[in-house]
Amino acid sequence: MALTAAVAALTAVLALTRLGHGEAPDLLGWVLLAVAVVPLAWRLVHPLLVLGLMTVSVGPYHALDYAHAAAVPASVVAVYSVAVVGPRLRTVAAGGGVIATAVGIMLLVSPEGGLAMFQTAGWVLVVLVFGETMRIQRNYVAAVTERAERAERTREEEAARAVAEERLRIARDLHDLLAHSITLIGVQTSVASHVLIADPDRLDRPALAQALDGIAATCRDARIELRRTLEVLRAGEPEQGPPPGPAGLPDLVRAAGAA
Repeated sequence: MALTAAVAALTAVLALTRLGHGEAPDLLGWVLLAVAVVPLAWRLVHPLLVLGLMTVSVGPYHALDYAHAAAVPASVVAVYSVAVVGPRLRTVAAGGGVIATAVGIMLLVSPEGGLAMFQTAGWVLVVLVFGETMRIQRNYVAAVTERAERAERTREEEAARAVAEERLRIARDLHDLLAHSITLIGVQTSVASHVLIADPDRLDRPALAQALDGIAATCRDARIELRRTLEVLRAGEPEQGPPPGPAGLPDLVRAAGAA
């Protein structure tokens, strides 16, 4: 909308000052200029329709010999919009149609006017080339940006996958450690129970003490390994207080270590 307002203001100034050849527009001239300028607000949504309205209004405007410079801003913007939106084949066809229509209308007025319009139609090609260049540049920048974003997403996904795999490996190692320790404690407890029940009158105190010491050592080793594993899992995490609710495994480990 801002560009449309700017074009309208410039068109009005050029029409009132009669810059260049032509007469000041009357009511019909202002209506033709409005038909060329107002649709520019939708130039990026319907570029061909805007270009068509511009052509059918600017052609008669020039043929009636109104101030010719006043129609230039809207014409340039409409042609540029077609080129910058693309595609290329449509841009070439639209440019040829604009030139052919403008020259044809002026030839109906006078052969000299048609020849003059054909000689000055080069600006259409210049604007089309500039718009096509901008379209290619925008597409290139968009493609590079999209590739960079896709590469960044891929790196993040790979990093998250690596973290998940490492945590899974640590969880398996922790499971194996706890399973081994619990099994060993069960065996040693069975030995101590057997020593107590087998012959209470002839209690083998050294064997019982050895079994109980083995249980204590196994619990101590398991607690140390569990603490090391949890320290690895916490590495790089921000410091924060314990979550509310019942105590979890880390709290039980800390309590066991303090005991």
